[in-house]
Amino acid sequence: MQRVLEQSFAVECVASITEAKSYLDTFVPDILISEVVVGLENGLDLCQYVRSVPALRSLPIMLLTSLATVQDKVAGFTAGTDDYVVKPFSIKELIARIEAGSRSTSKASPAWDCIRNASSND
Repeated sequence: MQRVLEQSFAVECVASITEAKSYLDTFVPDILISEVVVGLENGLDLCQYVRSVPALRSLPIMLLTSLATVQDKVAGFTAGTDDYVVKPFSIKELIARIEAGSRSTSKASPAWDCIRNASSND
């Protein structure tokens, strides 16, 4: 997925929620994309963190997950996500959602942030 997204966007990936928080302390991307389950960490916690930091409150957040119940989706939106994408999904759909949810679709814009689980499993 990273390789495909890099054809259209500047992508920065980190391996954990902890690393994402550190990264967000120094750089604000155009959009934050996170898995819900990231190792032993939780992407919902990252959403809540972003919404609690004044400088990050307006940062668009997209969650990617295989958690598809109504309760899972409501938990995501309650935590602060702007978009909740259930796996499996089309890469074309993902790109369209990124473009729709971002503040800028320019390839030259600041890096997009992608948080991914090393195992890619939710």
